[in-house]
Amino acid sequence: MATANGTVTGGVTQGVAGRDTTAVATTQIGVAVDIPEPWGSLLTRRRAEAGDPQAAYIPAHVTLLGPTEIPLAALPLVEAHLATVAAAQPPFSLHLRGTGTFRPVTQVVFVAVAAGISECELLAEAISAAPHLRREARFPYHPHVTVAQDVDPEALDQVYEDLADFSAVFEVDVFTLFSHSGETRWQPRRDYHLGS
Repeated sequence: MATANGTVTGGVTQGVAGRDTTAVATTQIGVAVDIPEPWGSLLTRRRAEAGDPQAAYIPAHVTLLGPTEIPLAALPLVEAHLATVAAAQPPFSLHLRGTGTFRPVTQVVFVAVAAGISECELLAEAISAAPHLRREARFPYHPHVTVAQDVDPEALDQVYEDLADFSAVFEVDVFTLFSHSGETRWQPRRDYHLGS
């Protein structure tokens, strides 16, 4: 049976030439560093004010692994892999400062990562090394916090200017595995503590 987001949850489907094929149960996951308070709610609220409907479903974060569909049976292997990755990476400081944009390639404005870039890159690379997590990337990995996407150009300009002086420094000692059913906001599934 397919869920609202088209994810197969098990059962039998008709294959080519009427053959029965057993569907594979899958789930959609992502891995991210949550932005702590008071900055997380501020950036999420600013994204909503820009008219970005994703603000209701995605709290402010730095992506380490974008939305990825995996077999449900592979989830324990993925979780074990993430635990290994977390244990090998010590905590680090992340400095968010100012704004940037991916325009004209994509209609995105973001808060930039000023320090902690290489640590995010190393984590993202290690996470995506698991067999079930390898996927074709549309663009090179660039850690950032999206604050507006696919909204009117005027709204993109405004959030770019409003957050130009934004600055936050905090310690990253955990990343989070999220899952998504297609019907609600991304749900935290498990935290992984760095260096543990």
